[in-house]
Amino acid sequence: MYTSPGLTLGGSLSSASSAGTLGSYNEWDPLREAIVGRVEGATVPDESFQMIQATLPKGYWQFFRDRAGSPFPQDVLDAAKKDLDAFVHILESEGVKVRRPKDPGDLFHKPIEKEGWKTKGGFYAAMPRDALLVVGDEIIAAPMAWRSRYREHEPYQELLGAYQQRGFRYTVAPRPELTDRSYNKNWRYKEDQFESVITEEEPLFDAADFIRLGADIVVQQSHVTNRMGIDWLQTHLGSRYRIHVLQFDDSHPMHIDATFMPLKPGLVLVNPERVSETVVQNLINGLFLGWDFVFAPKPIIPDTQPLYMTSKWLNMNVLMLDQNRVIVEAEDEPMVQSMKYLGLQPIRCPFRNFYSLGGAFHCATLDVHREGVLESLLNRE
Repeated sequence: MYTSPGLTLGGSLSSASSAGTLGSYNEWDPLREAIVGRVEGATVPDESFQMIQATLPKGYWQFFRDRAGSPFPQDVLDAAKKDLDAFVHILESEGVKVRRPKDPGDLFHKPIEKEGWKTKGGFYAAMPRDALLVVGDEIIAAPMAWRSRYREHEPYQELLGAYQQRGFRYTVAPRPELTDRSYNKNWRYKEDQFESVITEEEPLFDAADFIRLGADIVVQQSHVTNRMGIDWLQTHLGSRYRIHVLQFDDSHPMHIDATFMPLKPGLVLVNPERVSETVVQNLINGLFLGWDFVFAPKPIIPDTQPLYMTSKWLNMNVLMLDQNRVIVEAEDEPMVQSMKYLGLQPIRCPFRNFYSLGGAFHCATLDVHREGVLESLLNRE
């Protein structure tokens, strides 16, 4: 059983907006500074076959079994890096200060060994949104469920130290032991039924299973986020924030931001294959009273594009620069037109090659400064 408390370092600010330099409460206030990940050193994760089945596309299961602990193909990394460089250029041209983690070198090529288990290597530092959660003036390092991600925070340490000097609080959630007790040994693959591959042995979550809407945060339980992890975060944040667990029609959930993506106050983009009309109506009549829900257009990613770790619904993983500007994949014409129809200004960026590593614009960033104040926008009655 877990016994380790969370560790909090650094001073605090009364609010992100009062400091004027750091902090973020939601997904849509004007973005001023963000961390963008790196693809260098990306390694094929070494996970149990149960975890592979639970979280990764069936067509690539053998790829992960055969190549666990090996570097991703260099041509994949080169193409993804080219997309990421273009993305950074667009962010900077739109007035966003971009920070990057340290080049991990061969960090993720090295085995990870803890009491009772060992992996052939790590993963990558490409998706800061997976590993780190910003809530107000605090950055929280997530207790991630994949053993291969145990060292994922390390390339960010220099940046996190600098942010502490600027007033951010940095909290390390209880470091998980990830023994065999944290995984359901009786788990079996089911096509249309969610049963988590992780247990309630210790708090576990990926930061990307949470979406911030001011004083309210929504989350899904998934194959990497358990109830203990959610409860730990609620206890840690206290009464200033309220976490709401949403349930979707997804038997293989891992990260909420290709299922449920708020675009601005009162407007949410949702996945039509995972969020039914019934779920939408229940949300509109309850927690999201007065909000509009829009179904995302069907993705048009070609079958020739390798998607090792995600479905084509990654097209939903857009990034709001403010309540008007939104970054979308350059060739995704249906999404471009949908954003225009909603009165938003889409900014095109080539990103399909980055998709191969399992994320898009939202995943590849961590917004450490959005101008705005803490608001309560949901119906809590």
